[in-house]
Amino acid sequence: MGRQGPPGTTFPGPKGQRGPPGDTGLPGFPGEPGYPGKDCQGRTAQPCGDGGYEGPPGPPGHPGNPGPPGRTFFYKGDPGQIGLPGSLGHKGVKGLPGPPGSPDHQGYTGPKGERGPAGPRGYTGSKGQQGAPGPWGRKGVTGPAGDKGAKGSRGETIGGRPGPAPLGLLGPRGFPGPAGFIGDVGPPGTPGREKGPRGSMGPPGVTGPPGLNGPVGDPGDTGQIGFVGPQGIPGPPGDPGQPGSRGVLRSGYLLVIHSQSVQVPRCPDGSSQLWVGYSLVYLEGQEKAHTQDLGQAGSCLPVFSTMPFSYCNTAACHYSSRNDKSYWLSTTAPIPMMPLFGQEIRSHISRCVVCETVAPAVAFHSQDHEVPACPRGWRSLWTGYSFLLHTGAGDEGGGQSLTSSGSCLKDFRAHPIIECQGARGSCHYFANLYSFWLTTISPTEQFIIPRPGTIKAVEDQRSRASQCHVCLRDR
Repeated sequence: MGRQGPPGTTFPGPKGQRGPPGDTGLPGFPGEPGYPGKDCQGRTAQPCGDGGYEGPPGPPGHPGNPGPPGRTFFYKGDPGQIGLPGSLGHKGVKGLPGPPGSPDHQGYTGPKGERGPAGPRGYTGSKGQQGAPGPWGRKGVTGPAGDKGAKGSRGETIGGRPGPAPLGLLGPRGFPGPAGFIGDVGPPGTPGREKGPRGSMGPPGVTGPPGLNGPVGDPGDTGQIGFVGPQGIPGPPGDPGQPGSRGVLRSGYLLVIHSQSVQVPRCPDGSSQLWVGYSLVYLEGQEKAHTQDLGQAGSCLPVFSTMPFSYCNTAACHYSSRNDKSYWLSTTAPIPMMPLFGQEIRSHISRCVVCETVAPAVAFHSQDHEVPACPRGWRSLWTGYSFLLHTGAGDEGGGQSLTSSGSCLKDFRAHPIIECQGARGSCHYFANLYSFWLTTISPTEQFIIPRPGTIKAVEDQRSRASQCHVCLRDR
């Protein structure tokens, strides 16, 4: 073997820089099905078991071989363009199910499946509308009347004088007598004469006041005294006077009568009817009550409506566009179980009449079981019960002046008014409607603490309400 030759003139170049990472290779084609395996007895078996799940991505490949030695003068090349992503490979064919395995060989547990994607979160549902109010319960059965109390013993003698006798039980109130008939209108009177009789000579006129002091004039010459002249001729008769009035002078007082029924009441004798209508108690707008005096003509509206008014602002006027209410005097019709609509309301609204009288009407209250008598010089119009005040939805309501004829209602009812929902057009006797009445107070019950109690029987409620009398002053 010869000696080793000198080193070559070509020196190896410096180590080249690390090249960029290689492109991701295209996914491989699906592999061919494997050869059938052997069963436990060494026999050729058919492919068995379901196809496995797609395996996780494989580890990165081994780094490539180092490149050829670089040259002495090395120029870095430009980076190549990033390749497009490869297409997905075809899904492998699912194998046919194999026969059941041997009982002596336990199968392997398959891999745990991946968790599916989370579904979209559901939206929160909107708040449901408020349900309609439930139906009213049935009216309770009136309980049996209480036992009549035993007669009280005679009072003790105080200071030699007999004690006060026990008060007897108040008898039932009598039924009102039949209304009288209004007589026919009389024939027209004979027309008056065009000219009245010659009037008598009037009294001498009143001496006029002395004249004002004028400026002092120059004194004139003194004249001669004249002769007395003859008496003058009497003057002609004066013009005839105007014919006298044959009618009655009226002062223009207004009287309102509420029937608490569907019948229109009649004006009393000696008065004239102005108009008829429906009994308005009060209105509610913007949750504020605006009450009417039942003794004034404003409480008798000629036309009925659940919404008799509209509201206006700087922009426009609006009608029946919010939940305002109206309250009316009711009749003695039975209370319905459900709200009333349309023509059903007619039988529950009281009728009224406005009359012109020659004197004002005044209500007198006894605060007792007895009806108070009209004062001397006054005549009776009607008797009733002392109606004080009323409240409706919330804390709104109003009251009556005890001198007004509207504070004396002909009939007593625990629910004398009915509420009408304006925009809905319905009316009903709601549980939050309250009426307040003057009660009976014995003279011996003054300046003592009242005893509380509950009165359910209708007749007992009437007997505890104060009696009243509406009277009209005679001409």
